[in-house]
Amino acid sequence: MSIQPLLERLTLLRLPAFRAGLEEQLHNPKYIDLAFEERLAILVDLEITRRSDRRLERRVKVANLPFSASLEDLDLSAARGLDRRFVLELAQGDWISRQLNLFVLGPTGVGKSFLASTLGQSACRMGFSTRYFRTARLLHLLSQPEIAQQLIAELASTDLLILDDWLRDPPSLDQAKNLLEILDDRFGHSSTLVISQIPVPEWYPCFPNPTVADAILDRLIHNAYRLNLEGESQRKLRSPLRMSST
Repeated sequence: MSIQPLLERLTLLRLPAFRAGLEEQLHNPKYIDLAFEERLAILVDLEITRRSDRRLERRVKVANLPFSASLEDLDLSAARGLDRRFVLELAQGDWISRQLNLFVLGPTGVGKSFLASTLGQSACRMGFSTRYFRTARLLHLLSQPEIAQQLIAELASTDLLILDDWLRDPPSLDQAKNLLEILDDRFGHSSTLVISQIPVPEWYPCFPNPTVADAILDRLIHNAYRLNLEGESQRKLRSPLRMSST
């Protein structure tokens, strides 16, 4: 009996990993001595793994992280002000399950966005939906009525929202109100990771209206962990033009 019709049915059922695994078993003698149930279990596991990998790929693509970073790439030395155990705990994602926030703070160039990308990548691997925006870019998108409401709705259901360059440019009143709408929808349901070189005590005067400032910070600060990065600029340290001092 020809195996081709079965292979074609597997394609119609959208089981490509199952099909590829079956073809491998048909042509590789190492599978001959395995029981039917063992061979079937291998095929099912292949399909499950492929689907899991595809879902991860989609989450990472949607997240649009600025760096493709993993924990192995992080410099967790004490000189950078990082508690290795704490960072590794954050990478497990429990803080996201508990709808807590995280601030990654420090001067420009110390690797805040890289660290946040690492935690975002870990969140994707844990199955959390993730979105990354530079804050100015997000505020620009929210100023466009044709996409603003859909974007706000999408962010309301996103598990982890990463806002980079937070308050680098003080927002207008309308922009601050848009931020408040997003944070209000997300409060108690999801987590926000804020990246900023501005110390937290200096956030309040960046807003044009004290009432809006109070509302925004109330939804961010009281349930947030903080990571304060220190050290030299990573861009400077990794620059191919860096010269030794004489």
